[in-house]
Amino acid sequence: MPRNDKMEKVKAKKHLGQHFLKDESIAKDIADTLNLVGYDDVLEIGPGMGVLTKYLLDKPVTTYVIEIDPESVTYLDENYPKLKDKIISKDFLKYNINEIFEGKQFAIIGNFPYNISTQIVFRALEYRSQIPEFAGMFQKEVAQRICEKKGTKAYGILSVLVQAFYDAEYLFTVDENVFIPPPKVKSGVLRLRRKEDYSLPCGEKLFFTVVKTAFQQRRKTLRNSLKTMNLSDKLREDIVFDLRPEQLNVEQFIELTQKIEADGV
Repeated sequence: MPRNDKMEKVKAKKHLGQHFLKDESIAKDIADTLNLVGYDDVLEIGPGMGVLTKYLLDKPVTTYVIEIDPESVTYLDENYPKLKDKIISKDFLKYNINEIFEGKQFAIIGNFPYNISTQIVFRALEYRSQIPEFAGMFQKEVAQRICEKKGTKAYGILSVLVQAFYDAEYLFTVDENVFIPPPKVKSGVLRLRRKEDYSLPCGEKLFFTVVKTAFQQRRKTLRNSLKTMNLSDKLREDIVFDLRPEQLNVEQFIELTQKIEADGV
């Protein structure tokens, strides 16, 4: 098992948004957020030097890691023999993960690079039929946004689209000083568990469009923010259009999408 005196071997790269976690107890706590039910494989995104990986390797699942930084890949290959043939040297945002998992269920975990963390979530949503659980560390504000409920400024596109398919739970906050180099913001750890029924009773593509279009002008009522969707005058008389997007929960957005479908959009 690698020791902390090897930490300097990989230099954090700003363009990759790397901040290496150095606190072992926090790494273990993050690994322990997974309940390991409904899948046999775990994919860690951006393992760096493996501070989280080592705790995943102790668990009764097969751990894969995906890492874009060649220096980190070399370090992991040299220090974690258990990862043999389990290191994917690719960009998660562009890689077809089914080259590895071939349709199987798997969990995602990671200390995610903050500059692409939102994109990672949207990419994971594309694979939601295969991902029963998703856990990890984000910039605190992003983690809170994902888990936020209606009626607040933080509640938005990310909150609604994630919570349409997953139960989201903000678990704990992590201080800046446990990273090399320290980020300028606090971090937050969350867990997403896929809903038992995660299919939508409306068109998924239209649902995504309605949510995104509504929040693009979040200060306006839905009557104004959804004007570009060419809805009928009759539908736009519905009292839901008097509300602003942050006043609707996930179920209300689904109902709104159903009404728009019925309107012929």
